[in-house]
Amino acid sequence: MKFEEYRKKNIEETRKKIKESVKPDNFILQTINNIDEISKVCNILVKRLREWYELYNPEFSRKFTDHEVFVKFIIEGKDKKIKTSMGADLNKEDLRPILEIAKELNELYKFKDKQKEYLKKVMEKNNPNLTAVAGYLIGAKLISLAGDLRRLVMFPASTVQLLGAEKALFRHMKTGARAPKHGIIHEHPIVSNAKEKGKAARAVADKISIAAKIDFFKGKFIGDKLRRELEERFS
Repeated sequence: MKFEEYRKKNIEETRKKIKESVKPDNFILQTINNIDEISKVCNILVKRLREWYELYNPEFSRKFTDHEVFVKFIIEGKDKKIKTSMGADLNKEDLRPILEIAKELNELYKFKDKQKEYLKKVMEKNNPNLTAVAGYLIGAKLISLAGDLRRLVMFPASTVQLLGAEKALFRHMKTGARAPKHGIIHEHPIVSNAKEKGKAARAVADKISIAAKIDFFKGKFIGDKLRRELEERFS
């Protein structure tokens, strides 16, 4: 084989391998990371909005802890100012930039919701068991923290239990501080509502490990059964 033919063949094989290397995990990682980044931007902007808005109507701002509801009410004009308000009386020109921040935030919240809808579809299609047991958001975060589904499958349940708690684990190893009992799975309703969170976290991590392995090896769907077993155990 001539050198030029050999070169062309190698380029074609490399191109094919790069194409085939794009997996559903790549879309999951990009989407969950994008959701996290949107959330960070929203948190920064809503903090600025509240500080700015409270110069005008502090009593209304402090009535709502839910940022999205707070923003929605401002946009809809439901932010009535009481007569005895300690806020300054601002003219329309000074109120305009405050309202513009609220509008931009509202669009970001909508965008994040669309990203979540897409992520849910991708997770349910490619990781149905993991999604059933962990929920699509926690499942996606675990895949992201592991690097991909294959790496997640290789981890023992005890490692899955602590994914997302790396800083606390390092602090424990360095200073002797209390060891973490769970990582990102603390957001799981079974863990967050359990009296013995460490015990619940271990059980949830075990089921997640089973579910991830079934999805990776393209096994049958038993996610509802695994989730039901957890709910019955900790109900």
